[in-house]
Amino acid sequence: TSAPARRDQRHPAVRAQMWLPKRLLRAVVTEGWHGLFRSPMATPPKLPPRFLHCTCCRRSHSPERSGGAQPSLDSCYTEAQRTAILQVLNHAPESQLAGVKLLRGRKSANIMEYRARHGPFPDLESVVNVPLLKHKTAAVVFHSILHPEEKRQPKAQPLRTAKFVKPELEWKTLQEASSIVSIVCGTSRIAWAHVDRSPCVQDWQQEECQHFMKGTYLASSYLEDVGAVVDRMPEADFYVVEKPGMSLQSATLFPVTVHMRTVEAMLFALLAGRAGDSGGVPRVLNMMRMAVGRHFGLIVGDSRTSGAQLVQQLMTDSVGRSGPRLAFPPTLVVRYRNAFRPHSWNQGEEMCDAVLQALAFYELLSDS
Repeated sequence: TSAPARRDQRHPAVRAQMWLPKRLLRAVVTEGWHGLFRSPMATPPKLPPRFLHCTCCRRSHSPERSGGAQPSLDSCYTEAQRTAILQVLNHAPESQLAGVKLLRGRKSANIMEYRARHGPFPDLESVVNVPLLKHKTAAVVFHSILHPEEKRQPKAQPLRTAKFVKPELEWKTLQEASSIVSIVCGTSRIAWAHVDRSPCVQDWQQEECQHFMKGTYLASSYLEDVGAVVDRMPEADFYVVEKPGMSLQSATLFPVTVHMRTVEAMLFALLAGRAGDSGGVPRVLNMMRMAVGRHFGLIVGDSRTSGAQLVQQLMTDSVGRSGPRLAFPPTLVVRYRNAFRPHSWNQGEEMCDAVLQALAFYELLSDS
């Protein structure tokens, strides 16, 4: 193909873009710079018309996309089906029309207005004359009239989970627990409180761990101490381990933080193996220390204060009041009545935290 022929085969839009540079260059070469001002500009080439339509009208108006008219609505249904559809559209009250899929709101009112002005619909095709009812919408309406039993499936309600424990569990699963063991780890001891749903304290102890933060760290020594404590813990539906809020970024608290996380990991591993198969529901959970402190109002600034005084008050109320906030057996009250005095609070801080964590667990479940 020759070069002129190839130039003629260019797209009209390309030829229109090249017209102005070619015209200017020709005027400069043939007539000099003054030719740009003396010579009249030629008329740009005409471009073929291009159609811009909405998707609803494109088929009927765009010559290059038209693929034939849509089939008549009446031809898509049998005589019995057409009769059933027209019976509803021509005689149903507005309340019944509003119950049909896609007819709730303005569309059902438009059908009533159309019937009042023009009378009953003679055929299905005439339904598309109603405002807001086009071919596609009408087909869905007709199907809903013929199959009213096909209701839209209701959306599944999201499971309500308890966000104060990790991993999050369904609220109902936690509420069905008959008892929990609340566990708090310190720098030299581990304390736990076995509390039932009443809530009433069933057991409350702490164990000294002789290898904690002493000398060179040995994983076997830590595992021996933690394993001995786990063996003494009673059976329960859930084991709730306190999650301390210390950060690894603090250089001064780095050894303590590593110690806490090591013991926490060992507790999770040993207790998960002890709990056995529970149908995929984790039975060892974390509960944030700061969340418990906020629940009891023990947060001052960014720190949590001691809960020993609160625990002592709970024990006093258990003996002297009916329906106490937390019930203690008389044997535990006698054993620990002097354990949380101001001069000796550090000896029982983990025990206080363990019982407060268990109480917060049940109260957060019941409050929400």
